Amino acid sequence: MSRTTLPIDAILPDLLAILASDTRVVLEAPPGAGKTTRVPLALLDVQWLGGRKILMLEPRRIAARAAAEFMAAQRGERVGETVGYRIRFESKVSAATRIEVVTEGILTRMIQDDPELTGVGAILFDEFHERHLHGDLGAALALDVQANLRPDLRLVIMSATLDGERIARWFEAPQLVSAGRSFPVRIAHPSARAGEAWPERGWPFHLRRAIELALAENDGDVLVFLPGKREIERARAALSSLSPDAVGGEGRVKGRAFGGNPASQPAAAPPPHPSPLPQAALGGEGVNIVPLHGELSLADQHAALAPAAPGTRRVVLATNVAESSLTLPGVRAVVDLGLAREPRFDPNSGFTRLDTVNIALASADQRAGRAGRLGPGACYRLWPQSRRLEAERTPEIAQVELSQLALELAAWGSDALRWLDAPPSGAFAQARDLLRRLGALDADGRISPLGRRMLALGAHPRLAAAVLRAPAGQQALACELAALIEARNPLRGEAGRNDDFRTRANALHAWRSRERSAVRDLGADVGALAAIAQAADAWRRRSGSDGDRRSGFSRDASSSQPVRSGSIAAEAAPTTRSMLAVGDVLIHAFPDRIAKQDPNNPRRYQLSNGRGARLLDESALIGEPWLVVVDLRYDERDSLILAAAPFDADLLERDFPQRFARERVVRWNRDTRAVDAFEERRFDAIVLERRAVPARPEDAVPALLAAVRDLGLDALPWSDHARELRMRVEALRGWCPELGLPDFSDAALLASLEDWLAPYLANKRRLDALQPAELSDALAARLDFALRRALDEQAPIAIKVPSGLDRRIAYAPDAPPVLAVKLQELFGLADTPRIANGRVPLTLHLLSPGGRPIQVTQDLKSFWERTYPEVRKELKGRYPKHPWPDDPWTATPTHRAKPRR
Repeated sequence: MSRTTLPIDAILPDLLAILASDTRVVLEAPPGAGKTTRVPLALLDVQWLGGRKILMLEPRRIAARAAAEFMAAQRGERVGETVGYRIRFESKVSAATRIEVVTEGILTRMIQDDPELTGVGAILFDEFHERHLHGDLGAALALDVQANLRPDLRLVIMSATLDGERIARWFEAPQLVSAGRSFPVRIAHPSARAGEAWPERGWPFHLRRAIELALAENDGDVLVFLPGKREIERARAALSSLSPDAVGGEGRVKGRAFGGNPASQPAAAPPPHPSPLPQAALGGEGVNIVPLHGELSLADQHAALAPAAPGTRRVVLATNVAESSLTLPGVRAVVDLGLAREPRFDPNSGFTRLDTVNIALASADQRAGRAGRLGPGACYRLWPQSRRLEAERTPEIAQVELSQLALELAAWGSDALRWLDAPPSGAFAQARDLLRRLGALDADGRISPLGRRMLALGAHPRLAAAVLRAPAGQQALACELAALIEARNPLRGEAGRNDDFRTRANALHAWRSRERSAVRDLGADVGALAAIAQAADAWRRRSGSDGDRRSGFSRDASSSQPVRSGSIAAEAAPTTRSMLAVGDVLIHAFPDRIAKQDPNNPRRYQLSNGRGARLLDESALIGEPWLVVVDLRYDERDSLILAAAPFDADLLERDFPQRFARERVVRWNRDTRAVDAFEERRFDAIVLERRAVPARPEDAVPALLAAVRDLGLDALPWSDHARELRMRVEALRGWCPELGLPDFSDAALLASLEDWLAPYLANKRRLDALQPAELSDALAARLDFALRRALDEQAPIAIKVPSGLDRRIAYAPDAPPVLAVKLQELFGLADTPRIANGRVPLTLHLLSPGGRPIQVTQDLKSFWERTYPEVRKELKGRYPKHPWPDDPWTATPTHRAKPRR
């Protein structure tokens, strides 16, 4: 079959030559170069492959299917013959298939199930620059397989934009670079009018004006980049000549569903694909609006990837699936909102969620390049030109929840893999702790039988645990709840603030039972419930419980919970309430968020992970003794519970016996400033029983040391002598480091409490039982005889002055030592006294006979020569009974007045 020449064709011979002798290569080629569809076909008949399969990892399902279909068409075959694909819930392969395009989770499962990759000769990692978590994991696993089991396995990293040199160093492979085929692209930043800026509601009309401009200034089709399906539907509404008042939030069209609050109504059904854009809206041209995202049907995907019909133009509204994975024919202009949905860990829910974020500069350049495939093009960027974008996309491994990765590595048996970017240690440790709570790992960190079943389910470990651990008869309910947790809240408007998760379950039950009035009363979105029900059915198929097509919600009134009068739930409750079974299932997904009511505050709860949480003031859950928290908003003190459900607390001992403990607890009581001892029975951090017991001496000392660390060293009874000792030691450490004096700083003393303070706390149960003299002794004990002698000699407490008296030296942190002395006591002394082996001069505070400072100096000789005559004139009349000799060098020093005759 004839084919068009593509830029990648020029380097295919070099690629084949490298792989004939080397097992790894990094191939960098811009979008449109042809790497995705040319490279697998070029490798199909090479000698080293020996008739084995080629696996190509494609991050997105729509791109995987399109690549397989295109390669099959190039061979004049149907998909599933030589070229096939495997994606989630769909597979087209046969015994004859030798090129399999797979998505990321599929590749991981294939390697885990058969580490030797029997029958596979090469793995290609396409679009590696997107840095998806499973892409990084797949590459690390493949390198481990190649190093230990399959040295003949060929590995190829392919990407449109990446730091090729860094990738090549990590991959220990040669780097090939292919030229692209592009024309100049003009970049414009059309400014938004008032009220049109993102994320305000007016942004679709800024977008519409930019699309009209792109159609007017360019030939061919316009490709529009939007972050997700919701924005695509909102943009379609704006392009269909709807007035601003007709477009609601989240892409819904107001006033199209049954009555009630417009904000809580379901999305209107989108128009058929593609839909004609009204000619009056865009200058009289025949233009079709074509959406492109991963949730389209197969027919709609084919329509989006096909050329425009003769005499028409297209406006393709796409997510970043069109950024580099797919080639769209006929595009001459790009309109870019500058946003994308990317996964971010959400600590409130405990899951990784898709957030709308600014794209990176590399993505912006790739998007703009789509306009330069056929000829000179234009890109209209709908963000201020002054905005600075990050250079590269942040790897998912650095910003998502890692429990799935930790479970995969536990199954693999090692996390010592060769990573391009290693998992962050803190996030990885948290993920392993969660897996232990879920029962996926044993106490030694090895994967458990339940963990292997969770891994086979291919879902987030929280949800997999809930579905797999659901008791007999509750599997269908668990699937419904898993779908509800994954989805956005189906309740709208004021009902969306209801924190009782059972209300969402009731809404889904009412929708399945066709109780439309109940759905309406609950303020639920019918479209959202339909999507959740579809996801729940997929969960049933995945878990093997799809034989039961009934709803998972029982109508046994004896199991239902009472509805509190006046609550949101009471105002909108259907004829029956969701049962306690909702919480009974959810405890297996959120064992770290099991919460017990505070006996002294009915709105406050203690979580099993040690944190506190509180209910909303208008909560529908007030009075529930036990809750499992599904969603919360983290706060420094007590987090706010946004969604939870009650459960039967008796299930904890049955389902989580290993989380219970009975132990002795000793702690410092801030109020009494003493050590308390208790015997506690706990579920994780939740105290179930507590009784006071006597504190043993060996228990008290650690608690007292913990109190000092908590309160700081100022909590100790410092005497002036002890404080002075610390300052002398710290000063001399700085002046004479060769002496090797110990560190007496706050940080050092706090870090070594067990060494110097603990022996002096023996048999004490209160900090105030420690005497100041004991604290001084504890410090002094850190100095042996030689160090004490050196300290007294080089940083003395006092120094003898010419008058024959000892005068104290004042030491202070980060300041020179000070000697305050009456001027007459220094008569005859020419030089300033020094300490620390003569390295440090004392700062002299020269005092009048009345004890007031008259001069501060470190140069006594200069004072006698220059300043003393002036001082003598000034003070002789004020203090006539004291000596003021003309020559201070030869005068007798004294601390007294002149003797009487």
